[in-house]
This record gives sequence, structure tokens and C-alpha cells, in this order.
Amino acid sequence: MVTSSPQPPTEPTDPHGHSGHAHTGNGPSSGHSHSHGHGPAAPVSKHLRKVIAAVLIPFAVAVFVGLAVLWPGGTPDHERSGVGFDRQTQQAKVVSLELVDCKSVNASQVPPAGEGSTPAGGGARPAQTGDCKKATVEIGSGPDKGRTFVEIVQPGAPRQLADGQEVVVAYAPDAPRDLQYSVIDVNRKLPLAVLAGIFALSVVLVGRMRGLFALIALVVSFGVLTLFILPAILQGSNPLVVAVVGASAIMLIALYMCHGLTARTSVAVLGTLVSLLLIGLLGSVFIDWAFLSGNTDDNTGLIHGLYPDIDMSGLLLAGIIIGSLGVLDDVTVTQTSAVWELHQADPSMGPRSLYRAAIRIGRDHIASVVNTLVLAYAGAALPLLLLFSIANSSMGSVANSELVAVEIVRTLVGSIGLVASVPVTTALAALVVSADRPESPAVAPGSGPVRGGRGRRRKR
Repeated sequence: MVTSSPQPPTEPTDPHGHSGHAHTGNGPSSGHSHSHGHGPAAPVSKHLRKVIAAVLIPFAVAVFVGLAVLWPGGTPDHERSGVGFDRQTQQAKVVSLELVDCKSVNASQVPPAGEGSTPAGGGARPAQTGDCKKATVEIGSGPDKGRTFVEIVQPGAPRQLADGQEVVVAYAPDAPRDLQYSVIDVNRKLPLAVLAGIFALSVVLVGRMRGLFALIALVVSFGVLTLFILPAILQGSNPLVVAVVGASAIMLIALYMCHGLTARTSVAVLGTLVSLLLIGLLGSVFIDWAFLSGNTDDNTGLIHGLYPDIDMSGLLLAGIIIGSLGVLDDVTVTQTSAVWELHQADPSMGPRSLYRAAIRIGRDHIASVVNTLVLAYAGAALPLLLLFSIANSSMGSVANSELVAVEIVRTLVGSIGLVASVPVTTALAALVVSADRPESPAVAPGSGPVRGGRGRRRKR
């Protein structure tokens, strides 16, 4: 075996490979157990870099041309419907709270918009007995800042108010003056901001510079989503085309920003791209075959009502592609790193041996990832599954309903793409790293490899 040779040119014994646990550069990569490109990857030949660039540069150019052509320039305006999320809202605060007899305040009143059994909040509750809460709420933003109104909270209401609590209120300009404002939610911005700060701090503390770049990539991803994907779909562009262009841009920016502009990252990009194309193809086939309209609840119905030209089934497919991207990145980067590390440990391994060794790692990874994905979807749909359980519906009836069939197609198509990404990326990485013949400049006896990474240079 080459690895047992004491000769200096044997690169796997050189610490410049920087496995995830022997890294001496920028600190630990993250809490991840995978060696996601920790430190610089082994250099590859100029010829191989040219081949990879010949594939990826036209793709990147096409992606950013697509961004420029489809760029929406903002969300289109529309007339407020006053239904669901399409309401005018303001910030407010409960300035006083007192207990009153429910009968004295007519507690059988119609609840505020969004709290009743109908989408618009219609439908009166039965008369209540006992003590109700009479809250005086002061508007804290908008043209009516400083104005107060009274909100009656029944004892059985799911959301109770407290003195001094920050709340969100809906504004109905066409209603009578004393009914124009109503409390629709509490203000959760502070706890959410604190939680986001703890998350960012933990990522930077553990990941250091790599964690910082991961956070920047996350911000960029949300920027592409909110500034490009969503407005472009609302303006009538094809949701599938927008999702493919947007997801590709997120993939390129996030992977290269987090893992560096290396051949290893480029192979992960190619593996992710192939898997996304497979997910798009399968999703398109089975959404059409299962006659899934994508219009399954009040929110999608509101979108279709406000923007009837939007292709809701295309929107469903776009959601599948974007939702699969994050997990795909993890799988493809892990497999590519595994192949590279195996090759550095034993350069005598051919592409077939590399593939067999790395695919064993991939099988363990994909088993946990698929289980995580399915459980994540099941957890999100748990209230819906409880309703079906209460109704004593059979599993066949539950699965056949469009509301559940959409989630089944979303989960299985995404999982198939994840499973396929393991052999595809592993095969690409094995072929690339085996075909590489890095140039080896002459070295003086005993001087060690000239192309060593940062770890070798520090030892000089």
C-alpha cells in the first residue's frame, strides 16, 4: 500500500488534508460530525479545474442571467381583502385590564376577525357566564397612534391578555368606528429575536469564521427567497422556473461561501444540481398524475383569490424543490468530503474502491436524513392527523385526501431525491478525484511536498 511508504511524496501523510478533527486553521467547523471541507482541500490539476469550470461557469452564468431576466422589482400592489393574513395590522399594547361580569358586556358577541370558526371570524360564540376580561388597548403605530379601544376576552378564549402585554391588532376601515380595531395576536418579536440571537451566537462560537459565513449565506438565502422568488411568483412568472433559478442561486452562493471555491465544493454543486433536476421531474409527474391542485386550505385559497393567474400546482412543485435544497446540500457536501478524505488516506484506491467505501458512509447518513425528513413533515401535520384520528378515518381515506396527499408527494419526492443524491454525488466525486493528476514540482530531498497547505507552511 502507498500509505505505508515512508517517502516524502506520499501526500496522505501530509497534514494539509485537514480532516475535520485535525484542523489547525480557523478553528472547528461546526457542531456537525461531518467533515464538510474543513480546511483547504487537496489541490487538483489545472486540467481538472478547467473541466469543472467548463461545466459550472455556463451554469452559473445562466442562473444569474435568469435572475436578471425574472427579477420582479417588488411585490405587486393589490386591494386589501381584509381576510386572513391580508389585513391591515398595527402594533398596540394593553394599558389596563379589569374583570367584569360576562353578562354585563354581552359576551355572546361575535368574536374579532380571525377567531371564529369561519375564515373571516364569523360565527358567534354561545353566551358565557362568569368573569370576562375587559382590556383597554392603545394603538402604538400607524395614523391612529394613541387611540384606545376596548377588547372583551371571554374566560374560555384560547388567547388571554395581560396588563402591559404587546399585541397585534387588525384594522377594518369600513367598520363602525368603535369596531374598527380588534386584537388578533400577541407580539412575539422580542422572544423570537432573543432566540435568533442565541442561535447566531452558538453558530459563531462553535463554527467561528465558517459559522459566520454560514450565517451570511443564510441571510443571502432568505434575501433571494423574499426579494426574488416570492415577488416573481406573485407577478405571474412560472413558479417552477422561478424556483429552479432561485434555488440554483441559493445553492451556488451558500455552498461556495460556506465551503470555499474548491473542486470539492464544485463536485457537491454538480451532485446537488442533478438531484434537484430529478426532484423537479418526479414532482411534476406525480403532481399531475395525482391531480393535485395545490389549493388545499384557507391560505392557498386566499392566494388564488387574490392572484388567480398563479399556477397553484406549479407553486406546490416550487415548494418541494426549495424545501429539499437544504438537506441536499448537507448530503452532497458530506459525500464529496468523504471521497476526498478516503483518497487522501489511500491514494492507491481506484474509483470503484472509493465509491464502495464512501457509499457505506452515505447509507448511514441517508437512513437518518430520510427518517428526519419524514418525521419533520409528520410533526408539522400533527394537528391535521389528529383531526383524521378523531373522525375515525381509515388510513386509505386519510392518504387519499388532497390535504394529506400533498404532504405525501412532497415527502416521498424529496426523499427519493435525497436517496439518489448519495450514489450520484459519490460516483461523481470518485471519478473526479481518481482522474486527477496534480502537477508535482521537483522538491529537494527531505524538504517535503511544496504544495502543502497552511498547516505545512506553518511548520517551515
